[in-house]
Amino acid sequence: MSPRTTATRLGVLAAAGALATLGLSGPAAAQDDPDHKGRVTDHKAPATDHRAPVTDYKAPVYKGRVTAKSGLLLRDSPRRGSRVVRSEPHGKVVTIYCKTKGDRVGRTNHWYLLTDGTWAWGSANYIANIGKAPRWC
Repeated sequence: MSPRTTATRLGVLAAAGALATLGLSGPAAAQDDPDHKGRVTDHKAPATDHRAPVTDYKAPVYKGRVTAKSGLLLRDSPRRGSRVVRSEPHGKVVTIYCKTKGDRVGRTNHWYLLTDGTWAWGSANYIANIGKAPRWC
């Protein structure tokens, strides 16, 4: 469904909800009248979610370069003893989704969630930021 279609449907639902709040009924009320004689019925509009819809949201992209001389082991959680999922070679530019705190490695306890291929955690001690530091998870 396109964002425009979604926005149109949400607009219609919001309008129906506003009419119901005011005690008015919209065109759907005529469908509740089997004789179609224009009687006003007690039509209740469906409950609507008043939170703003998320459309076309793109998380910011953060980049980093692997600085570990022998390559970086990427893990399934931000802990030194967690399972190794894959590795990245020295000098590889990686895409970082966010950062969190985990086990201390070297001088930091920050870990980055990488999104290249499979989602995996790498210690920030071995990833040099390219540009801005990643957001917190």
